[in-house]
Amino acid sequence: MTLPTLIKSNNIQHDGAVLRQRADSQGYLFLSALIDPAEIVQIRGEIASILQQVGWIEADTDPLLAITGHQACLTGSPEFSRVYDIIQRLESFHSLAHHPSLFRIVESLLQTDVLLQPSNIARVIFPSQLEQTTPPHQDYVHIQGTPDVWTVWIPLGDCPRRLGGLSVLVGSHRLGILPVSKSLGAGGLRADTQRADLEWASSPFECGDVLFFHSHTVHQGLANLSGNQLRLSVDYRYQKASDPVMDLVLGPHQGRLTWSEVYADWESDRYQYYWQKFSLHSVPKQVWPIEATPTGDNQ
Repeated sequence: MTLPTLIKSNNIQHDGAVLRQRADSQGYLFLSALIDPAEIVQIRGEIASILQQVGWIEADTDPLLAITGHQACLTGSPEFSRVYDIIQRLESFHSLAHHPSLFRIVESLLQTDVLLQPSNIARVIFPSQLEQTTPPHQDYVHIQGTPDVWTVWIPLGDCPRRLGGLSVLVGSHRLGILPVSKSLGAGGLRADTQRADLEWASSPFECGDVLFFHSHTVHQGLANLSGNQLRLSVDYRYQKASDPVMDLVLGPHQGRLTWSEVYADWESDRYQYYWQKFSLHSVPKQVWPIEATPTGDNQ
């Protein structure tokens, strides 16, 4: 089934009032070619080089194509963690989150000093183990702190429908926090959308496209049906610096590394410990109530 297409907001990106109105109505903003593709390709190349060195990308292929014949490695496995921590050390991966084009949009949405949550996320999605595709969920359940957080999802390269990408349940940010149950896939929790009379939307993404969505917006990964390519993407999250922030998102993602380990080989200190300029109100993560597994989700 082909999903309805995401609405592009390029024509209103410089009108803050109209941009906020659309964000409030839809729960997301989709902007095509927001970032120079050359910048994305550079980061893709650095990550792909790591993945080729560890055998996740075929040795005799162009690493930018991300061709794989490797057995799927899933988040939480020792092999995935080892490789993921190498990616977490990349300066370019973290620096992209500070891109002026991203900050311009989130500053229009939040209208105050913006905190980029430093716990940046990289995604490496294999074209197998499709039952592990990220389930429908709301980011607030995982990041807590304040509801007024915007996630930025950026595919690291072209992402046609066969590679999957991301879909959002349009307007779902107005539903409040939905009950969750345990699930396979990243995050391990599935939002109960059975009673949500709303429509899912997605688009084929091109290199440089960016998707913004609210922490209450239900979204999910789409299965990588390419057969032989990895899907590479990043998640960055932004909030008001004056709002509470969960303590765990102030450390490197997944919590195995220290910041000194992440920064060890960086050439610049420009984006190191940048959040310390704010007087942040950090709060601990709360245990989220989990319901019995629902019978299914409408999509």
